[in-house]
Amino acid sequence: MDSKKTTNYFSEYFQIFIGIVLTSLGLKAFLLPNGFLDGGVTGIALLVRTQVDINMSYLLLIFSIPFLILGYFTVSKRIVIKSIISILGVAFFIHLENFQTITNDKLLISIFGGLLVGSGIGIAIRNGSVLDGSEILGIYLNDKFGISIGKIVLFFNIILFSITAFVVSVEVALYSILTYIIAAKVTDTVIEGFEDFIGVTIVSRQHSLIKKAILEELGVGLTIYKGSSGFGHNGKAEDFDIIHSIVNRIDIKKMYRIVQEIDTEAFIVEFDVNSVKGGVLRHYIDKKKNKKLSPVKKTID
Repeated sequence: MDSKKTTNYFSEYFQIFIGIVLTSLGLKAFLLPNGFLDGGVTGIALLVRTQVDINMSYLLLIFSIPFLILGYFTVSKRIVIKSIISILGVAFFIHLENFQTITNDKLLISIFGGLLVGSGIGIAIRNGSVLDGSEILGIYLNDKFGISIGKIVLFFNIILFSITAFVVSVEVALYSILTYIIAAKVTDTVIEGFEDFIGVTIVSRQHSLIKKAILEELGVGLTIYKGSSGFGHNGKAEDFDIIHSIVNRIDIKKMYRIVQEIDTEAFIVEFDVNSVKGGVLRHYIDKKKNKKLSPVKKTID
């Protein structure tokens, strides 16, 4: 194994370790002492813990086993191995950690418990691990029946929180729903990143002017495709450049304004982008334009 692979391997497991610590901290310092639930398998373990005097770490392992077995036949073995290590790690830390109750404010418990658990789960997922077996169930049912993973997990948790309202109390169920919503949102943010990028494809006869304006006013990179029209109602064939670019969501209105000022009939397609790596991309917090774009501007001039 070369040094780069070793470094990546170490980095993945170190980040998973951070995720384990954050998740177990959220459970032991906030949710568990106050009887609040999260979603998924962790929520089932927390719910059962309110009814029986069994160590939370044991319950988490017991309820994770069926999902890990399911994962063995549905996802890659590497993910299953990482997930086993991660779940064992969470159970181990919950068993060892002994935090004093930080606050008795139920709203703060829901918010900060959800933040910590969501951050931990998100970091683990980014590094190819699963801390909650309900996601494995979602993957399996999605592959089997085509139902989205998000809907499966949501339905799973609706049942869980309904049982909580009946067995424990409606108040606990409502605060647990708040905890789950916060955890889910934080998980998505950690997985997808804090910045929200938008992909834009522009088709216009004024492509040269639009390219120059985008480079000068937004300072973002462009990818140019050679396109051809003539398949619409006018039937006139014409070759031109199709512009493709990635911008931060905060810049999208400015992008539209730039294009509309040059060509009001330009055809624009906008789509969400979950991850961006490499290339020339100006973050919205950067005030200076990227110097790499200077040679490109000259070629357009």
